[in-house]
Amino acid sequence: MEYIPTLKKKYRSEIIPALLKEHKYKNVMQVPKLKKIIINQGIGDAIADKKLIDVAVNEITSISGQKPITTYSKKDISNFKLRKGMPIGIKVTLRRNKMYEFLERLISISLPRIRDFRGIEHKFDGQGNYSLGITEQIIFPEIEIDKISKMKGMEITFVTSAKTDNEAFSLLKEFGMPFKNNKKN
Repeated sequence: MEYIPTLKKKYRSEIIPALLKEHKYKNVMQVPKLKKIIINQGIGDAIADKKLIDVAVNEITSISGQKPITTYSKKDISNFKLRKGMPIGIKVTLRRNKMYEFLERLISISLPRIRDFRGIEHKFDGQGNYSLGITEQIIFPEIEIDKISKMKGMEITFVTSAKTDNEAFSLLKEFGMPFKNNKKN
């Protein structure tokens, strides 16, 4: 028997019927779905120390369960001592089961570990996608605090098939994302 993540089962059994009812869709295929989650980490200090990229790759691999790719600078910027083609960040795109597993760990374990956490903002991009900035990587239980040399943040982008921000908000809220006041402004 094939393994199906808990959130994927919840999406099929609970979220689709709830969104069908809430938005009055005529067809199940109109219900928005989560397409992918992108984790992006810029490492500007990698200009001076190339080992920081390897450390970040190991951390993001343990957080996401998938090895990230290195991103390189596109042009020279002399003020930052940056040359074209230098490694300056990493990113990983999660799809299917790994995406659902990461989302479940993020919602149930990592976000509640943020100091003074009161919920996340409702800032969508206008096309039904949501980006969440995290300032410290230590909120993830996969990271060993003793081995950390420097606190690094990351950006997590949720790409949905929703046509509007309101539909995307409903979808992520049904998944259990802890939005502030739990209502759209």
